Amino acid sequence: MTTATPRPAPVPGPPKPTPPAGRPQRATSEPIPVTGAQSLVHSLEAVGCEAVFGIPGGTILPAYDPLLDSLTVRHVLVRHEQGAGHAATGYAQATGRVGVCMATSGPGATNLVTPIADAYMDSIPVVAITGQQSRALIGTDAFQEADITGITMPITKHNMLVTEPIDIPRAIAEAFHLASTGRPGPVLVDIPKDVLQERTTFSWPPELKLPGYRPTTRPHGKQIREAARLIAVARRPVLYVGGGVLKAEASEQLRTLAELTGAPVVTTLMARGAFPDSHPQHLGMPGMHGTVAAVAAMQRSDLLIALGARFDDRVTGQLSTFAPGAAVVHADIDPAEISKNRRADVPIVGDCKEVIVDLIDAVRSEQAEGTGQVDLTAWWQQLDSWRDRFPLGYTWPADGTLSPEYVIERIGKIAGPDAVYAAGVGQHQMWAAQFIRYEKPRSWINSGGLGTMGFAVPAAMGAKLGRPDTTVWCIDGDGCFQMTNQELATCAIENIPIKVAVINNGNLGMVRQWQNLFYASRYSNTDLGTHKHRIPDFKLLAEAMGCVGLRCDTRDKVDETISQAMQVNDRPVVIDFVVGADAQVWPMVAAGTGNDEVMAARGIRPLYDDDDAATGAVIEQEDALGGPSVRTEGTTAGAGGGSGR
Repeated sequence: MTTATPRPAPVPGPPKPTPPAGRPQRATSEPIPVTGAQSLVHSLEAVGCEAVFGIPGGTILPAYDPLLDSLTVRHVLVRHEQGAGHAATGYAQATGRVGVCMATSGPGATNLVTPIADAYMDSIPVVAITGQQSRALIGTDAFQEADITGITMPITKHNMLVTEPIDIPRAIAEAFHLASTGRPGPVLVDIPKDVLQERTTFSWPPELKLPGYRPTTRPHGKQIREAARLIAVARRPVLYVGGGVLKAEASEQLRTLAELTGAPVVTTLMARGAFPDSHPQHLGMPGMHGTVAAVAAMQRSDLLIALGARFDDRVTGQLSTFAPGAAVVHADIDPAEISKNRRADVPIVGDCKEVIVDLIDAVRSEQAEGTGQVDLTAWWQQLDSWRDRFPLGYTWPADGTLSPEYVIERIGKIAGPDAVYAAGVGQHQMWAAQFIRYEKPRSWINSGGLGTMGFAVPAAMGAKLGRPDTTVWCIDGDGCFQMTNQELATCAIENIPIKVAVINNGNLGMVRQWQNLFYASRYSNTDLGTHKHRIPDFKLLAEAMGCVGLRCDTRDKVDETISQAMQVNDRPVVIDFVVGADAQVWPMVAAGTGNDEVMAARGIRPLYDDDDAATGAVIEQEDALGGPSVRTEGTTAGAGGGSGR
């Protein structure tokens, strides 16, 4: 169903009923004669697949012929296989359904390796379908042959080489089931060309053969009761919320638990939107670029209730000094995550929604048997003190250039909490996590674990296809944008009208920040030339790709330019926001240091009580660049990030 002409604009209407992920939707009473390729397409229709992002090539070509006749599976012809993989991830993150990408053998398949690894790190349900050389040629170094199942074994939840056409329906059904159940993740299905061409029969549903695969969803009652007992006596508890809460669709239950316990909530980079930013119990995001209040709360807590989080290094900092006085309740659907990095005092294996529902009941029982909700007044006085003394803020460049934080903040205010925001990786990613307020689940899409530059444009494309009636903003950096911006042509031709804000600071911004802080300002190979030479000219590039191209470099034009973009709904829009080159992301916990060393700004360490620097206030501080400071009330900060990729 790939088209070479623009599709008509989507007509708003009631959302389609969403079939349960991975569950067969088509039944055939009698086997019907088909080719392997037809069996593949019928199987995709049966599992409820509505979109495939891909590029045809020699070994996968037999599948593209019957795909042309499908009335329910839409194929989106991308410009690069990496774009196909990230689009599938964006679709999955925005909708909660399985994303699907397709590529040919050899280089087509290997171009999917990065997005597959990205989906694996962030536990995203993706099914990748690749063509393979004919069975007789496998292992002979034939043209465009690559052992893609071997290559991707460490970065897939499961993968399989289909050697008989009769097995195609079962392979697809198992792939969707595995991708979407338990801890979600990518599954690769590799199909030789002659298997696609051979005659077979198709019937549905197939019998799944997954011996030993039985994810534990129901938590153990004894562990739940022990967790509730610890919550009932904790004086400095923190609800440490990870992306597993979003994947379990447990945001409402989380809010109930938070209000029942009165505990502060911190949400990781992958959990933005799981708990409303506007809620008074939300401290923001922990970690390398988290709010001071969130980082400090975890460090000083006596109980961490970790829900669907994995204690990754960008949250914990130096692990040996992380939350030294805290007992740990760790709930996760993947038993391999529990006590992997930090020993859990109460391990709970189960689906986050079921864990939280049971915790709510158990905590209520504890409160009924005791004196009700524990008194956390002293704890909240300390937390509010950190929030008041060290709010998020930023410094306007002294040279009069545009503040990138201001641009992103205004996008969030104008587009609002109903929009979906997809970010690349680097400074703009952290600012988007910090200065946009996320009130709803699945409104924030980014590459957290792998930190993949080039993620944003194709991910936004996938999100918009999955949610056509929702405004989707791609917030990208000038470095990331140049890696995958060819997918703008896909968006223009396929009528996927995303809005792209290129935060153009002329550099690989996060790498430059590290060079400034840790390499004596020796800026080796981080100047991209997008300021100095305006190469490329992003406005002209957008127009060449069939998009509306805009440029903004002054504060007084920011709102007008964003509003102009919001009015365009028949094609993609790209705004080149030319911003200052030296803005930095604060707060910050430097890599390799402990969270006690969090810096609210340069030289200000709030948790060094015996250090004069601790008495400073971030909002009163002008950093080395000079310029007026801006205090941002009530926003939250992001965790994670890194230097470049």
